[in-house]
Amino acid sequence: MPTVREALTIETYRRFHAAVNSGDLEVIETAIEEVIHPDCRFHTAEPSGLTAIALQKRIWATLLRAFPDLHVTVDDLLCADDKIVARQTVTGTNTGEYRGMPPTGRTVRYPEIFIFRFADGQIVDLWGVVDVLSQLRQLGHVT
Repeated sequence: MPTVREALTIETYRRFHAAVNSGDLEVIETAIEEVIHPDCRFHTAEPSGLTAIALQKRIWATLLRAFPDLHVTVDDLLCADDKIVARQTVTGTNTGEYRGMPPTGRTVRYPEIFIFRFADGQIVDLWGVVDVLSQLRQLGHVT
C-alpha cells in the first residue's frame, strides 16, 4: 500500500505522462509549468544553460515537430518515498525536421529510463537516459 506521499508522487507523474501523450504542445507546456519546480535540477550530459522548465519545453517542441504522433508507453514504474523510476518505450513517425536532418517517414521505437524526485507535488530533480543512438540508427542517420 503506497504512503500518502507516494500516492501524490504517482498521481503527479501520471498527470505529466498523460499530458505528454496528448500530442498537444500547449497542454504539455502547461503541465511542465505545473509539475516541474522552477528550481528543478535537470541532470543531463548536455549542459544548456537553460532552466529545467525551459529545457523540457524545448525538448518537447523539438520532439513533437519531428514526431507528431509521439507516444510514450510506461513499461515499469517504481515508486519509493519521493522518487519514481520510469522505464519507458517511445514510438513515433518522423515526419518533420529532427536534429537538422530532413524527415525520413520512418517509425522509431526506443527505450528510455527516467528518475524523478518530487517535493510538495512537483519534480525537483530529473535524471534521464534516452537511447538516442538507437533512434538515429532507425532513422538511417547513423550506421
